[in-house]
Amino acid sequence: MSKSMTFEKDIVLIYYEETPLAFARIEEIWEDDKPDWFHVKLLFLQLPVHSATWILRGAYIDGDEFTMGGKRMRLEKVVCPEEERGEDFDTPEMELKEFPEMDASIPLEEPVAVNDAESAPQQDAEVIQFPFGRN
Repeated sequence: MSKSMTFEKDIVLIYYEETPLAFARIEEIWEDDKPDWFHVKLLFLQLPVHSATWILRGAYIDGDEFTMGGKRMRLEKVVCPEEERGEDFDTPEMELKEFPEMDASIPLEEPVAVNDAESAPQQDAEVIQFPFGRN
């Protein structure tokens, strides 16, 4: 895995004991009083959404392993994977299809929202929390 610099607004995957645990967005990074240490404000992308500020070395922000409460942790910057595009997208001369004008005399149907259907709430859901700060 090649490491790359991680900056504010980057998405990171947090590993806990080599297991992917959560995604977070780096909201802010500011210097600590100690050289090469930084305050990193993370917005955890889970429900409920919450944030936390960790104090980390620069190398830890960029992917080096560290420990928190005796547990191995690591941040990995998330990069959008390259997509293969079909031939249709590679052709710059794509023709725009003409659409016939709509006949105003045809009544439009009322859109139906997905949430309009009556459904019973899920009974077997569990609340899962991060183990950070716990022994």
